[in-house]
Amino acid sequence: MNDITALVADNINIWTGAIKRKNTTGRGSSKKINLYGIDRLRALILDLAMLGKLVQQDAGDEPASELLVHARKAQAEAIESNQMRRPKSLDEPVVPLGGVTLPNRWEWARLIDVAIINPKNSIRDDVEASFIPMPLISNGTDGAHDFETRNWGDIKKGYTHFADGDVALAKITPCFENGKAALFVGLINGVGSGTTELHVARPLIDGINRRFLLLTMKTPRFLSEGEANMTGTAGQKRVPRSYFELRAFALPPLAEQQRIVAKVDELMTLCDALERESEGAMAAHQTLVETILATLINSVDAADLAKNWARLESHFDTLFTTETSIEALKQTILDLAVRGKLLAQTDPTGWVSAPLSKIIGPMDSGWSPACLAFPAIAEETWGVLKTTAVQRLKYLPEQNKELPEKLKPRLNAECRAGDILITRAGPTNRVGICCYVSATRPRLMISDKIIRFRPASDEIDGAYLALALSVGPAAEQIEKAKSGMAASQVNISQTKLSNIEVAIPPLPEQHRIIAKVDALMAHCDQLKSHLANAAQTQRDLADAITEQVAA
Repeated sequence: MNDITALVADNINIWTGAIKRKNTTGRGSSKKINLYGIDRLRALILDLAMLGKLVQQDAGDEPASELLVHARKAQAEAIESNQMRRPKSLDEPVVPLGGVTLPNRWEWARLIDVAIINPKNSIRDDVEASFIPMPLISNGTDGAHDFETRNWGDIKKGYTHFADGDVALAKITPCFENGKAALFVGLINGVGSGTTELHVARPLIDGINRRFLLLTMKTPRFLSEGEANMTGTAGQKRVPRSYFELRAFALPPLAEQQRIVAKVDELMTLCDALERESEGAMAAHQTLVETILATLINSVDAADLAKNWARLESHFDTLFTTETSIEALKQTILDLAVRGKLLAQTDPTGWVSAPLSKIIGPMDSGWSPACLAFPAIAEETWGVLKTTAVQRLKYLPEQNKELPEKLKPRLNAECRAGDILITRAGPTNRVGICCYVSATRPRLMISDKIIRFRPASDEIDGAYLALALSVGPAAEQIEKAKSGMAASQVNISQTKLSNIEVAIPPLPEQHRIIAKVDALMAHCDQLKSHLANAAQTQRDLADAITEQVAA
């Protein structure tokens, strides 16, 4: 028997250090932290629980075979009294899970052996009841849920029925994969109905602990096998009733079920505490990083900046240890660059501020015909750039859609090296994104959601102008110039863009700034690469420990 509590304690740094992040692109992008190690620990706890490895067996416990005898008797009585129909698949043999040896006094069972599947309630229409749509069902191991109060007559038709003590499982993607399941308790008058995307089981005897039954549906193997059995089209896939009612689960004696539930609750509380501690530490670390980086932005002059930078460099190894902190450092570097504070030799008196319209040539936008669903790969094939081709200070020509052969390309919309591109329409975090096209393959046109222009003078470096529009004061003006009825439908007009004030230094200094930014960005990317390798090692360690214990 593995002591899971000792396992957690002995490997605490591995569990809490193994993380992943989900990134989104664009200005104002978010990064969702996924505590991978703790998620793996939770999964391990459930695996051990359902395999009889989490708590000790007791020879004095009534064997689970007796529970099945009681359940069969209760089932026969329910069929006789018309509380349920006799399941057609009741006589099919139980198919045990491969690779699992049950402990003594455990038995293989199916939900149809111990519960009524998708039961119906019968109460007066004027009685109040609970109504539960999917958003009110949690994905926790406690089966928590909320509810709305309705009259039964308003919710009895067209919805799934349930009552206090029933266990329900979400059957539609992605709710199923996310572990949405409920143990219904505290319902108004003990009954309710709700989303049709549920399978419901009503245990026939008290010898089945409802929480234990819920936990069997939370194990990684149950979820992965259920996903493999889903039917339907993408976005509308569902776990069939046959999987819900016929998939075998390991049934221990009632007393052991209760011990398992208590131990799972104890260990999940520990996981919650570890998660809060990890998230709190990361939040505190990020606050510290942002506070110190703010001193760089607020430096009064080059000498003050040099002093603040030296202070930061002395703590580099402890400050920049996460992707989020490195991204904050990159943002600060870019901000310093466009404010004339990045280079110690900067002379702000040589800088000129002017509306964008005074320092660029004509603006235009492109064409958005109905294109094919795939990108134009061959250079002789025409394509139309998507807005995702424009990332902050990065041009991605592969983000395009192929122009159908029946349509004639518009040569004046072709993107060329030296263009500056800005997204003008879309979700708010994807509008106002700017990049410089240093090089591009031929036969790619800009879409009508992309604004294009070039510097009007050779005294302005296009790469620097794109930088100046991406961060700092000009970027703040662009943010304010956006308009739209909803966050998903935002626009910025050429007129408003033309009025954006931009600060431009002398050309030699533009070149020095760009060179310095490129060098520092490369250094930051190198730091991120080292972090990614270290994070992968942490995740591999967490996986290795999990697999070793579960074996």
